[in-house]
Amino acid sequence: MSLIELKNVSKTYHIGGKIPVRALQDVSFKIEPGEFVAVMGPSGSGKSTLLAVLGLLDKADSGEYVLLGKDITNFTEKEYSGLRNRFFGFVFQTFNLLAKLKVTANTFLPFIYACEMSEERRARALDILKKVGLGDRLSHQPNQLSGGQQQKVAIARALVNDPIVILADEPTGNLDSGSSAEIMKILKELNEQGNTIIMVTHEKDIAAYASRVVSLSDGRIVSDERKTEHAAHKVPEFSIPKKKPCSLMGLRNYCYEALISLTSNKLRSFLSILGVMIGVAAVIAMLALGSGAQRNIEETLATLGTNLLRVRISWRARGISLGTGAVTRFSFADLDALKKIDNVSRVVPYVSGRAQAVFENRNWSTNVMGTSTDYVYLRDIEIDKGRFFSGSEAAGRAKVAVLGSKVADELFHDENPVGKSIRINRISFNVIGVMPEFGGAGFMNPDDNIVIPLKTAMFRLLGEDYINYFEVQVSDMEQSAYVEKEIKEQILRVHRLPEAQRETIDVMNMAEIQQAANEMINALAYLLGSIAAVSLLVGGIGIMNIMLVMVMERTHEIGLRKALGAGRLDILIQFLVEAVLICLVGGVIGILFGSFISWALSSIAQWRVFISPFSIMLAFTFSVLVGLIFGIWPAWRAAKLLPIEALRYE
Repeated sequence: MSLIELKNVSKTYHIGGKIPVRALQDVSFKIEPGEFVAVMGPSGSGKSTLLAVLGLLDKADSGEYVLLGKDITNFTEKEYSGLRNRFFGFVFQTFNLLAKLKVTANTFLPFIYACEMSEERRARALDILKKVGLGDRLSHQPNQLSGGQQQKVAIARALVNDPIVILADEPTGNLDSGSSAEIMKILKELNEQGNTIIMVTHEKDIAAYASRVVSLSDGRIVSDERKTEHAAHKVPEFSIPKKKPCSLMGLRNYCYEALISLTSNKLRSFLSILGVMIGVAAVIAMLALGSGAQRNIEETLATLGTNLLRVRISWRARGISLGTGAVTRFSFADLDALKKIDNVSRVVPYVSGRAQAVFENRNWSTNVMGTSTDYVYLRDIEIDKGRFFSGSEAAGRAKVAVLGSKVADELFHDENPVGKSIRINRISFNVIGVMPEFGGAGFMNPDDNIVIPLKTAMFRLLGEDYINYFEVQVSDMEQSAYVEKEIKEQILRVHRLPEAQRETIDVMNMAEIQQAANEMINALAYLLGSIAAVSLLVGGIGIMNIMLVMVMERTHEIGLRKALGAGRLDILIQFLVEAVLICLVGGVIGILFGSFISWALSSIAQWRVFISPFSIMLAFTFSVLVGLIFGIWPAWRAAKLLPIEALRYE
């Protein structure tokens, strides 16, 4: 049984997709185990195409290919890649070594695609390198070797998987006469040890090393000369190699090669990482701003208490002159009427205005709020320092004040304000307490507030004889609709107004306001996150463009890897790992940079920010997905390339 048999094999190429060129025409011949065959012919005779078909780098248009007695003509590309890895070793005229890999790494490449990087195989590869005279060049890179030494590396790489056939395409074409003789001596010794060698050459002195010379012309065999008989060798049994599932070692090899590829093109990798970094940083910063604003509003709304209804004059009724038949002011009669409604536990009145607070040489413009003693119970507030004013102080219009934490900090810094005297609009007040910090911000900051008794505010400080609004605490929220109706009816009754004026009274449910505010903030957070995600998508498109350029630049390398046994999945994983690695690095740096931006906004601009673990995980996961999604198309394009087309790409 022959080692290889071709039956009526033909191959036609189309130049520019139109002009047919018949590279092989009805070629039939056999290769026996242990032969040293030289394929000769002028340029364009089809000898390189024949070698590509023999090595499964290209597929014939017609005819049969029998390997070890098995017809493999209709095998799939996946099966061909396994056969190339296990049964064939390639030695190319241009050496085809990966420039960024050391001698040992270049030699180990076939192991990666067999997923068999065992210590035993590594030791075998090192032993082969030493036998071809490269024992002192193991850590060198290809550009540090002579042409002859590079070809020795290629021979060692071809031998590491113990192939049944070594295919050499012009192995001495780029070498001087001394190096050529050395390489041919190695090939001759390998043949004498039982290795089958098929070599393409156009030099007769090189073909003289072979035991059989096959000459081609215009794609046909014109002569087949056996110069010497070869020793009989046992034909191994045919079996389709089954690739072992790749372990963590295999993944590590992919990552190692991806890292080498990225570091060999530092500027391009930096720009790709920069695009992802900006996108991730924008996601982190935007979500931090949104979350901070949400928490700020939630804390502010939380100070309003629960089960509350706010009663105020409708905005539509304001500005209308007195005597038009509408409620324009609330009075103490309204307060008494509201307290009598069923399911109402507390009613708290409010008046407010701006005022200037002064302590010694410090002053602060703030909001002054007059209210009743029920205020702290309605809002469930525990005074931080001192106490709240009493019922007798409220009834007696006492000039006592409870400061918000912001006002206390501005006027007293680190001093305890309790017991001190301040002036509010030139009127002296005794500080009896300090509110806890609520964590608000902006114009309606609850910490930037001074609370005094209602009648003190109305008649001694602000000069108002009416109440601005009420807050009504409902004991049972299921009865809130009934209470809202009763509030309006009682106010209409007190003011002796017709039913038509009901709309001049606004009753707002604070729970509904909180829900609406939360929905608005959530929508804002999603909007900010979406805007940031767009920048990350732009970075992903940049990665895709760069990966496409990388595929074009590394087309020849892809062809080499496929010749060494890489399947479509191997190439796909290789380029996906590179894309994901870019996004991982960009994602980590982006998270750090986004956190720095958030810190800067908090420290310099005094904006409330909050970086949640969810936002970090979201940004990180999204960056990885960007690498996968935008890397898969370039990776798939690389995986689809035919080995011979990729090897011939210029």
